[in-house]
Amino acid sequence: MRVAVDVPKCVASGQCVMLAPDVFDQRDEDGLVVLLDEAPPAELRDAVRESATVCPAAAIRLAES
Repeated sequence: MRVAVDVPKCVASGQCVMLAPDVFDQRDEDGLVVLLDEAPPAELRDAVRESATVCPAAAIRLAES
């Protein structure tokens, strides 16, 4: 799995950080998403998929390998 984020689309809801804090974080100054791991390990992939599904701005893109 490869993860990409479209930062300009992000609305800083923080759903991704709550679901997958090892993969996503938020910038202190504006709350926008920060991608910590673009190739998360298998044990985090379900949480990353859920993060992409619940993102209100559809700012998370996944490429399954």
